[in-house]
Amino acid sequence: MPSEYENFWNKDSFALVGHTGSKKKFPSLTYAALKKIGKTVYAVDPGADQIDGDKTYADLTSLPDGVEAAILELPKDETQDWVGKVASAGIKDLWIHMKTDTPEALSLAKEKGLNVLSGTCAVMYVTQGFTHCSIHKWIFKLLGKY
Repeated sequence: MPSEYENFWNKDSFALVGHTGSKKKFPSLTYAALKKIGKTVYAVDPGADQIDGDKTYADLTSLPDGVEAAILELPKDETQDWVGKVASAGIKDLWIHMKTDTPEALSLAKEKGLNVLSGTCAVMYVTQGFTHCSIHKWIFKLLGKY
């Protein structure tokens, strides 16, 4: 039976939030992997005009309707603010990339009624084949954390 982490990726459309020019680069591995498996994915990045030749959006309010889930892969000090933006945009399902969550961000997500997942890497769920992330996937499966 699939875990809630696995089921998160069954959605068709995602907003992937990163911040080029900040302490972290835009999460291009997750972005490319989602596109490769046929998902509709919108790059949300206030620091870039394009990602992989695709238009980026500076915020969640300018996205087309129908985005089912958001993924936050940005600096930890920006996470709480973006959790609020996800809630305001009406997106209910949220993934916060490992090591970028904070107690305040998780508390806000709960307060806003979001279905939030955190504590693990998105890439190990969306990449296919043998990669360094697939090694993490096997380890997490053995530990019952996948």
